Amino acid sequence: MSRDRALVLLLPAWSVFGRQSLAPELATAFARADASPVGEAGIEAQLSRVFSIVPSRWAPAALTRQAEVGDAVGSAWLRADPAHVRPDINGARLLGIGERLGLDDADVEALLPALKPVFGDAGFELDAPSPTHWYLRLPREAKLPAFSAPDDAIGADLFEHQPEGPEGRRWRALINETQILLHNHPWNARRAERGLVPVNSLWLWGGGVLPTTVRGEVARAASDDDLACALTRLAGGDAGRLPASFADAGLRDGTTLFDLRRMRDLAALQRDWLLPLLRAVGEGGCASAIIDTADGGRFVLRRGQRWRIWRKRWSMPVATDAG
Repeated sequence: MSRDRALVLLLPAWSVFGRQSLAPELATAFARADASPVGEAGIEAQLSRVFSIVPSRWAPAALTRQAEVGDAVGSAWLRADPAHVRPDINGARLLGIGERLGLDDADVEALLPALKPVFGDAGFELDAPSPTHWYLRLPREAKLPAFSAPDDAIGADLFEHQPEGPEGRRWRALINETQILLHNHPWNARRAERGLVPVNSLWLWGGGVLPTTVRGEVARAASDDDLACALTRLAGGDAGRLPASFADAGLRDGTTLFDLRRMRDLAALQRDWLLPLLRAVGEGGCASAIIDTADGGRFVLRRGQRWRIWRKRWSMPVATDAG
């Protein structure tokens, strides 16, 4: 058995799988595993169980900026990612952001020059190091309201995700101004001609300053989430895209993180990832595997646990809403 190989799998909350069934082999393995008390739920809490940030302040924009560009020190940052908002009878909803919009360099060249003066007049610098990741550089001491992360707001009524308080009023005005400008921008008509949705808003989120240090035991991460990749790189590891399955990933020495939080089909998750992982642990291909779920659950699987035959099968929490 390789004592130098460990795996961490990040899963969504069990509730997203609705009433899908867990395979008997996994229900047995989870029952025999070392389970931690249920921890805090949510993306921030889940990533904080893998990475240690000092000081303990959550600033996704600064973290991804530093990993992508390397110039985050000395300023506060906000992500200002291009977004598609659709009005409905009750208001408006966020239906797409960043990579979901099919953006390229031509979109940046067309839209960014029109938007930069809006924020420049407010004392902020807008730039776009990639077509899907746009940023606002702010004074380090800038006071920011709470902004909702895209995963929390996608599909939701935007009224519920407006920045609030005295600082929020200023940002609401800036958001409204950008939406008016983008609504009238001729580039969006050209996108429509190509069958693409308009870029009619910027989604502001992840504000803060870069922490002093980021630590973690992860040697590499396979993730489609830029924040998880940024944390891995800033902690000294390597990061890349998530492969199609566990079989395509291969086992390597050190700790490898597989970020499966976007999966919604439990059958596919089990077939492609969890059952092959269970076999790898049982056959000694890795020393341990941590299963961490977004609802705060955490299981540590090891080969020797197979002798805990007195434990009954574990049952997934019953979901009242598929989420």
